[in-house]
Amino acid sequence: MNALFSLLRPQQWLKNGFVLIGLIFSHGWSDPQLVFAVGVGFVAFCLASSAVYVLNDYHDRAADAIHPKKRHRAIASGRIGLPAARALIAVLFVSALGLPLACGLWPVALAVAGYLVLNIAYTLRLKHKVLVDVFCIATGFMIRLACGTYAVGIIPSRWMLLCSFMLTLFLGFAKRRAEIVAAPGGAASEQGSTRMVLRHYSPQLLDILVAITASATLLAYGLYTVDAETAALHGTQHLIITLPIVTFGVFRYIYLLYRGGSGEEPGRDLLGDNQIRIAVLAWVAVVVLLVRT
Repeated sequence: MNALFSLLRPQQWLKNGFVLIGLIFSHGWSDPQLVFAVGVGFVAFCLASSAVYVLNDYHDRAADAIHPKKRHRAIASGRIGLPAARALIAVLFVSALGLPLACGLWPVALAVAGYLVLNIAYTLRLKHKVLVDVFCIATGFMIRLACGTYAVGIIPSRWMLLCSFMLTLFLGFAKRRAEIVAAPGGAASEQGSTRMVLRHYSPQLLDILVAITASATLLAYGLYTVDAETAALHGTQHLIITLPIVTFGVFRYIYLLYRGGSGEEPGRDLLGDNQIRIAVLAWVAVVVLLVRT
């Protein structure tokens, strides 16, 4: 059971929180139908993302077996047999698509199907294409966001869409940089890393991409807070107050990336750092206070 649990990677389900963004920022939590539809989308994406992780581990099992860390994964180590892994992939794929279809949520099912197709292509080929690999990751997050907005009838802010896209690119490029640093022998080494695409990146290139996407994320968020539609929706023109908190959170993550050896697992890093947790709580508290007043 421990091997099965680790194979599903439930700690990564935090990423599916992008499905909830539209519901939260549109104040849709008071509509039971919206809450139900978005909740189904969230569960479906948890199933779909676990299916993708199992498929990836199944496909990369030979390379993972010689990796110093990944050789302990359930399939690479042999704790989960190949027939069981194939059966699990099928069950997760069918469940991810079947749940929204059973609830009559065709747009949600379409979003989940698009996510699965994208990630099958990513696992089999696209993850070896420089830059395309990170854009695929960002696209996966935007599909989640679309599922929680357009698929249930919520029209998201254009600045929220831009901010989310740049944020996911930022985290993706930060992840690649952390992987280069962690790989024995650096980016040029084929030994110790199962990501052959790292040979096409360099720390200098990724430094530039991280800086650009971090700057664009903060700019887009700042424009979102001062947008007239945002002020009308939330009933306040003072959300700009939260910009310093968000800026600190981004800068703290960059600090951890360059000094703390973080970045390979964004979900773990975001939850594991006390200062980032405090920043998130402070942001939530200020937003709630501003929206209520």
